[in-house]
Parts: sequence; structure tokens; C-alpha cells
Amino acid sequence: MGRRRGIMSEQFKMEIAKELGFYDTVKAEGWGAITTRDAGNIVKRAIQIAEEALAKQHTT
Repeated sequence: MGRRRGIMSEQFKMEIAKELGFYDTVKAEGWGAITTRDAGNIVKRAIQIAEEALAKQHTT
């Protein structure tokens, strides 16, 4: 079995971490250093971005 790939790219997660203010923690200590709340906020923000992208597709 191959390694399971995440749905979100590493770059995308880093961009969201920068936006949410904990990129430095991730950069210094890795993803394991963020809180469960921060991880949940990444997911919420990713969903928001996806919904905005879908909305733009439907209006053009």
C-alpha cells in the first residue's frame, strides 16, 4: 500500500497557517506543535476558500 496523500497540499496548509498566525510554530516545530483548535481552523478556512472558489465559478 502506498502512503495516503492528504487532500490539501503542504503549500496550501502553510498559506493558511500564515493567514491564521501560527506559521512560525509550524516552521519551527512541525504540524504536531499546533493546537487542535488551530488544526480545526485550517480545515474551516480551507472549506471557506473552496466555497468562495465555487461561488466565483457559478457567477462567471
